Amino acid sequence: MQEHSFSAGAAQVDITPPLGTVINGEFTNRYANNIADPLFAKALVLQQGKTTLLIIMVDICAMQRDFLDEVKTTISHLLGIPCRCQLIAATHTHSAGSVAELLMGHIDWAYRRRLRGLIVDAAKAAFNNLEPAKIGWGAVDQPQHLLCRRYEMDSGFQAVNPVTGGRDEVKTNPFGNEHRIVRDTTQPDPGLGYLAIQAIDGRWLGLLANYSLHYVGDCDRGTISADYFGYFAKAVAIQLGADEGFVGLMSNGTSGEINIWDFQHPDRYPKGNHEKSRLIGGELAAAVAHSLQRVSWESSPSLAVRYTDFVVGLRKPSVEELPVFERIVRETDYETISFGNERFFEQVYAREQVLLAEYPDEKPFPVQSFRIGQGAIGALGGEFFSETGLKLKSTGPSGKYFTICLANDYVGYVPPAHELARGGYECWRCRTSHLAVDAEEKIRTILAEQLADYGVV
Repeated sequence: MQEHSFSAGAAQVDITPPLGTVINGEFTNRYANNIADPLFAKALVLQQGKTTLLIIMVDICAMQRDFLDEVKTTISHLLGIPCRCQLIAATHTHSAGSVAELLMGHIDWAYRRRLRGLIVDAAKAAFNNLEPAKIGWGAVDQPQHLLCRRYEMDSGFQAVNPVTGGRDEVKTNPFGNEHRIVRDTTQPDPGLGYLAIQAIDGRWLGLLANYSLHYVGDCDRGTISADYFGYFAKAVAIQLGADEGFVGLMSNGTSGEINIWDFQHPDRYPKGNHEKSRLIGGELAAAVAHSLQRVSWESSPSLAVRYTDFVVGLRKPSVEELPVFERIVRETDYETISFGNERFFEQVYAREQVLLAEYPDEKPFPVQSFRIGQGAIGALGGEFFSETGLKLKSTGPSGKYFTICLANDYVGYVPPAHELARGGYECWRCRTSHLAVDAEEKIRTILAEQLADYGVV
């Protein structure tokens, strides 16, 4: 009898930070004063012959390359998995410890040092759990929880751009101005894709899902929570009747401009802490469980990887602009400003320009893809718009492809060029939105070429 050649392993490690930890993901620092549910680093290892792929999802807002490269190098030395074969991504919960500086949310260095080892532990545990396995790809549309947060407003509304001082064509998250909305501006990607993994005897090992919903954020500022990503994982385990060894993972798709803050129908969802996350996670889990009835299982899926470090240009303040921003920074006491102040955005983004001016003129951007049997996964290190994901899905294998964002790096928002021209929060030049105007098209083209190279359609 021929030995079964494909193996998989899954594991998760608790990474919940202690009370007092810095939380980022908003304009200013927050500090953990409540832990609502645990956070995890969740790992999947797939092995076929000489090829081993590692996928890790981490319940955190963002991780940048300097941090992740250290993690990957350690894993490579311990387990022999090349760095290019490792995909490590953030879920993008905004209620987790901070290991990257985002706007005025700073790094918690103690937690960052601790997290590095915990991610490595998750990889080791999944590797040690390798056993003969099979995989199945599936997808189901779930458009009901997706809204574009970028709006055209009525002609009298002034959407101020704090970097240029001019007026934007769109307004992101128009709190308090809901009555002035004319229409939203982009089409969400409704697809809920997934890669299901069972032991060869039919036991559930893991399931990696992908949905283009930014995050929910339905809890108090100082709360630690995995957001809807965590509620999905718990709900899908119950839906599948899986045992405690099962690992459910939800990854963030192309959701840079997509959320579920319904400005036009404010009573659409329950308003209690975590109630919306629980509802959305549960509905998505039920949709996956129902869809699995149609899945075809592959017991010997081939594995392959493509990886490109694409050198991309940056948008930076000009020599003429910089003195204006420096003057604002000199005049500002950043210890005392707070969200809602009249000049808050001007002051925050002036600081961003001064810091961004010190960046190099270009940087490497990781573009990665995995072929797994008849399907594929793309990985991009930023927040891309739904348009990018939909175009990539039209290139990849039908119903068996999705893009994981916030993977292998975090450069912030990478909007299409025509969206950059319209302005809005995601497009304001800063350290979390600074790639060149043509970056999205070039990066998307490289990833599409990788997918075409697999020859899976």
